[in-house]
Amino acid sequence: MNKEEKALEVRNMAGNYFKEGFNCTESIFMTFREELSPDMNPDTVKLFTGFGSGLGEAGCLCGALTGSIVAINMLAGRTGLSESRDPAYNLAQEFHNRFEEKFGATCCRVLNQHPFETREHLTTCLKITGNTAKLLMEFLQEKNLVE
Repeated sequence: MNKEEKALEVRNMAGNYFKEGFNCTESIFMTFREELSPDMNPDTVKLFTGFGSGLGEAGCLCGALTGSIVAINMLAGRTGLSESRDPAYNLAQEFHNRFEEKFGATCCRVLNQHPFETREHLTTCLKITGNTAKLLMEFLQEKNLVE
């Protein structure tokens, strides 16, 4: 499978998780857990539930973006104080900026102005979640963090 096909595959995976009922953050996490760390217990998804809908429907930071930073941390996060946090910080900031450039904002309520849980809101979130997964895979490929 080439890089473009892989990016499309994760877009579809994240979209399918969202359609199953996982929120935006959970969908990104489940997709990239499967891709990057399949041995990780899938129950860890519960750590990310409250990040959906811009932090529990507060409409703040987009959950798909938050989930993407979780995936970046799977690859670049530190496991102890003797390790630098700079690699993860740099990647997180760069992906944040790329997300903002693509979507025009990082705030959930700006990206999706429909009332929470309406058909229009869910359709918009589905598109953002899938396209964020694709954007993230392209980013990880560009940075040579995945094949």
